Amino acid sequence: MRSRDGNLNFSLSICTVISLLFSSQTLKADEYLISYRYVVKDATLYNETLQIAKAMQKCVGEPQTELILENDGANDLKKIIAENSDEFIDAIHKLGLHVEHNERTENLQNSSTTILTLQTTCFKVDFNDNSVRIAPLK
Repeated sequence: MRSRDGNLNFSLSICTVISLLFSSQTLKADEYLISYRYVVKDATLYNETLQIAKAMQKCVGEPQTELILENDGANDLKKIIAENSDEFIDAIHKLGLHVEHNERTENLQNSSTTILTLQTTCFKVDFNDNSVRIAPLK
């Protein structure tokens, strides 16, 4: 498109390029549904479950504080989280876990069960060459 003085109008093309850059970055990130459950019985780890599934529908929400994990080029999110489990567990603790605790005494025997649960949460995941960016959506 030419302006009145015969020069090309670059403002429209610059805005188009910038919007394409931002949209390509957001399109690059995949969405995953992640849930986590940690069960402790009588002060001993009984069960730990991490469920990861690729979202079949677009998740609604804004990305929150992101977590950056090291990656060796793999695209297997469960493997990457297993290799960086301490950082990931710390991050989901900050998201807020549901805590359920039961304590019982029978015949002078104490028994306790504690269950920590992260409800199924949608995460935006962006795989790079040597890192993975994970951000929960709220």
